Amino acid sequence: MRRAGPLLITGFGPFPRMPENPSAALARRLGSLPRLRLALGQRPRVLVLRTRYDAIPETFAPALAEGPSAVLMFGVAGGAKRLRVEMRGRNRASRLFPDASGTRPARLTLAADGPAERRSPAAAAAGVILRRHGVPATASRDAGRYLCNASYYRALAEDCPVLFLHIPPRGRTRRPQHQRLRIDPQRVLWALAEIAAMLARRGRTGR
Repeated sequence: MRRAGPLLITGFGPFPRMPENPSAALARRLGSLPRLRLALGQRPRVLVLRTRYDAIPETFAPALAEGPSAVLMFGVAGGAKRLRVEMRGRNRASRLFPDASGTRPARLTLAADGPAERRSPAAAAAGVILRRHGVPATASRDAGRYLCNASYYRALAEDCPVLFLHIPPRGRTRRPQHQRLRIDPQRVLWALAEIAAMLARRGRTGR
């Protein structure tokens, strides 16, 4: 494994029913956190993906090909009330939900010759970190059938640590994300920074 490239942090742009995607703002905020830069010894790369299926081969795959030490991904889950640590990406899609361009998957599998699922060995450790910081979180075995799952499944094919975290949407009153979680927002960021550093360390040491 042992990759020396910068940690890659991703979020998503807007999509139908979500004109402001909080995952993009969270990715940018985490990427600019001085504590994380100090822990990593370098600036992480932040990439906000278009919520379109063609963003995976056109934007995400080239970023993965640059050899990041690890990948930390964020997406928003409409019904979530706490952070969801996604344990796996599944080789499945749905024609029910078009992307931001109105495009639907051509088939119900993401990779014709791919395995049924790909798991993240780092998911359990991330859950421990979140609990230690007092951040409400739950383990999830279903990342959905939309772009979150599709991008996660693709990233998990890489030879580096990868983790996807689903975050709750903002409330209708546009309250900040931390108010929805009812905890100190700085604590959330510190927990995420520790998770990011853990992923990068695993990628660089091969553990």
